[in-house]
Amino acid sequence: MTHIPDLDLHLFTEGRHRRAHEHLGAHPVDGGVRFAVWAPSARSVHVLCDADGWAGEHELHPQGSSGIWAGVVDGAGIGTTYHYRITAQSGERLDKADPFGAAHHQAPSTDSLVADLAYDWGDAEWMSNRHEISSLRSPMSIYEVHLGSWGRTLRNGQRIPNYRDHADPLADHCLAHAFTHDEYLPIMEHPFYGSWGYQTTGYFAPTSRYGSPQDLMALVDRLHQRGVGIILDWVPSHFPTDDHGLARFDGTHLFEHADPRQGFHPEWNSAIFNYGRNEVRSFLLSSAICWLDRFLVDGLRVDAVASMLYLD
Repeated sequence: MTHIPDLDLHLFTEGRHRRAHEHLGAHPVDGGVRFAVWAPSARSVHVLCDADGWAGEHELHPQGSSGIWAGVVDGAGIGTTYHYRITAQSGERLDKADPFGAAHHQAPSTDSLVADLAYDWGDAEWMSNRHEISSLRSPMSIYEVHLGSWGRTLRNGQRIPNYRDHADPLADHCLAHAFTHDEYLPIMEHPFYGSWGYQTTGYFAPTSRYGSPQDLMALVDRLHQRGVGIILDWVPSHFPTDDHGLARFDGTHLFEHADPRQGFHPEWNSAIFNYGRNEVRSFLLSSAICWLDRFLVDGLRVDAVASMLYLD
């Protein structure tokens, strides 16, 4: 489907869409890729990509009054590198990574990547019994892990271990010490590695530092097969103000509050989501569901909830 159904546009603008990632972002279609991005105050939105050697700017078109722009780039496909060029009402031009992108390149690149999300899961036994494993009647012991730090012992030379490299060693450790679940510090894409993932820019993409989305699926699959559950730290409380990220996305304070007393966290030097905006709620709800649906993780640990609840 090359257009976004009216019902999905309605649910997104109502703040009730829980699977917006199935429509926004980059999705392969016959002969190309459909791109869709929310930028309601933009004068125009174009896709720049390597499918044509970065030679052209491919125009996207408004989808009714939803604020979403969409269009198909012929010749693009899985593996295509891209970003959006947004022209603000002021005439300012902003190059932005895809907020709904399923994969991104490693720094210093800030481009997004059309991802291959096909995977043949082998954890049917775990999934069929998960309701009992996750029951309040079942014991739970959680091992908290920062994959990059834990993986230092797995390194081959200077290479950061792949998600797949972690699978059996982590399962061995958890089973040897009676841990029922791994909890990973945020693995969503983030520009500053020193933040340990707590300064997220890619709310739908596992960080490329450890591999592809399929590599993460393989990690989850293997741990499930070994009898270990997966919980992810998820950070809907703030985001960094890097130029390619969510801040001032279409030249306005789109995802964040315009008033810095509500939209900026001085201790973290980061922007705060505007939870009162319907589309932001759809964005965050969809991010949460994406990790549960696309990657079959067993739970989310929501970071910094107090900062989301209290103004002061």
